[in-house]
Amino acid sequence: MGTYRVAILGAGIGAAHLAAYLTLPERFRVAVICDRDAARARPLAAQASDARVETEIDRVLADPAVDLIDICLPPALHAPVAVAALDAGKAVVCEKPLALSLAEVDQVSAAARGAGHPVFPVFQYRYGLGMAQLRALIDAGLAGTPYAATLETHWNRGADYYGVPWRGTWAGEGGGAVLTHAIHSHDLLSCVFGPVARVSVLAATRVNPVEVEDCVAVAFEMANGAVATSSVSLGAADDTSRLRFLFEGFTAESGRAPYAPGAEAWTFTARAPARQADIDAVLAAVPEPPAGFAGFLAAVAAALDGHSDHAVTLADGRRSIELVTALYYAQRTGCAVGLPLNAGHPLYGGWRAGP
Repeated sequence: MGTYRVAILGAGIGAAHLAAYLTLPERFRVAVICDRDAARARPLAAQASDARVETEIDRVLADPAVDLIDICLPPALHAPVAVAALDAGKAVVCEKPLALSLAEVDQVSAAARGAGHPVFPVFQYRYGLGMAQLRALIDAGLAGTPYAATLETHWNRGADYYGVPWRGTWAGEGGGAVLTHAIHSHDLLSCVFGPVARVSVLAATRVNPVEVEDCVAVAFEMANGAVATSSVSLGAADDTSRLRFLFEGFTAESGRAPYAPGAEAWTFTARAPARQADIDAVLAAVPEPPAGFAGFLAAVAAALDGHSDHAVTLADGRRSIELVTALYYAQRTGCAVGLPLNAGHPLYGGWRAGP
């Protein structure tokens, strides 16, 4: 088990990452907080015992003492900075979205192969008690055939959220609710039910005067034959995320926490009441793991040590961007779109031209 020295690039969502690193002091030491606004970075650096503030990314990448670069920058910078970090010999953690095109993902993948260092796209919803319970029931053979799922990402976003100049734009944020809000729930769908085979999409901009979509309805056909729907809106009265997975053996329902629906215990209801005792016995034996960013980073540390079954991989990140690409293409063409996508796809180079 090693202790890895980290540089966090970006003091926005980077604050949540820092809080998670500080829960794992035996695995990580945050050495640098980098932000163009030094005053914004200083309060975060003060929370880490020996962290320094930098304002230039190049200086951070040139530091031989830094092992891991954690990218918490605006989306348009994710892929190019990831490539630069890999070329500098660093492992990478990258906030969502990993990239703004499949072409960019493939550039990151090529850099990772060349450098021999891993990239960990951030999908913290995978970590917590609810998801651990679901995995345990599937591993115990109690789930059976997956039938259907429903996903709700109903959040409240207004003028204050879009006060950050790059948000709500194709050039800066890279997309709307499909890319920046529902991407986590869609990752969980693929994590639980496997690959997506086909998608259909309706999307609109109804809540805020922005360039990108803020209300979306998606229909999924999974490769295993299951079906799913996703309802996404930034016009809700509060922030709620909810997932329901229907299997042959039981129905699983998450809590409603917007940023960590997998963190707390879920409700698991047997379709055959006689099997509820079997489900409850498995649930009783599931220890509570670290949730959210802390769970994600614990898996990163294990992967850096060379042994982890639950770390998010670069392949997971590519599948996520592939799905985003398919969703935008389906919305623009009005047609169902099949997956996987190849380099000849019309949006392989990106979707940011707008509708």
